[in-house]
Amino acid sequence: MISKQTIDKIFSTIRVEEIVGEYVQLKRAGSNFKGLSPFHDEKSPSFVVSPSKQIWKDFSTGKGGTAISFLMEIENFTYPEALRHAAKKYGIEIEEDQREFSEEAKNAQSERDILYKIHEIANEYFQNILWENEEGRSIG
Repeated sequence: MISKQTIDKIFSTIRVEEIVGEYVQLKRAGSNFKGLSPFHDEKSPSFVVSPSKQIWKDFSTGKGGTAISFLMEIENFTYPEALRHAAKKYGIEIEEDQREFSEEAKNAQSERDILYKIHEIANEYFQNILWENEEGRSIG
């Protein structure tokens, strides 16, 4: 497991505009950047990156978050995979937490991972209904 110190270092070092800029052509719009959504086919830019807040928001899909959550979304990475990818890009050495976890703690983590995946699937399903279904579009 990646140590808390390493995670803190990754978050304090990475730049959301650099991470997102590898996937989206961004143009400055005031203090923010704008671009076309990488998740939804569109003609007008509705994807916004805020360097001052270190967040992104896709107004066409309602998705948003940090540079790490962007990597998770665009590359379908798990949280640790996204952290490792960002650490490699910025030359940050990964320190592993060497604590031994009880069987109960391992099972709880596994259950959290399963629940997170179920949440992702449900979120994708309901967003699809909202944006791709005629009745959903009339509501959204």
